[in-house]
Amino acid sequence: QVQLVESGGGLVQAGGSLRLSCTTSGDTFSTYTMGWFRQAPGKERELVAAIGRTYLNTYYADVIQGRSTISRDNAKDTVYLQINSLKPEDTAVYYCAAVRAGWNNPRRTSDFRYWGQGTQVTVSS
Repeated sequence: QVQLVESGGGLVQAGGSLRLSCTTSGDTFSTYTMGWFRQAPGKERELVAAIGRTYLNTYYADVIQGRSTISRDNAKDTVYLQINSLKPEDTAVYYCAAVRAGWNNPRRTSDFRYWGQGTQVTVSS
């Protein structure tokens, strides 16, 4: 099974940018659909972006649409989430998730099987 390790979180001022990385190991990365979720205190975990096995399929939640890019480097077994114009409401723990399947319009936590430990993103106003 695949293991996921996120990095790139931190404290950033509103309007700034971050690039989150999720490096995988243990299986063939290119066979996985990948997603980025976030969970703020007291809120449910929500999908913010997902990418299929290739660039042909991507999804962005409305809360992040237009100011973020999800990408993957199959040679480096890594998926990225670039977030620009960060807002205080983007503050959350961001989780990388994976499912060994093709694109099936994932939206829910149950659509993914494997999870990273999360990385904290804090946006100050």
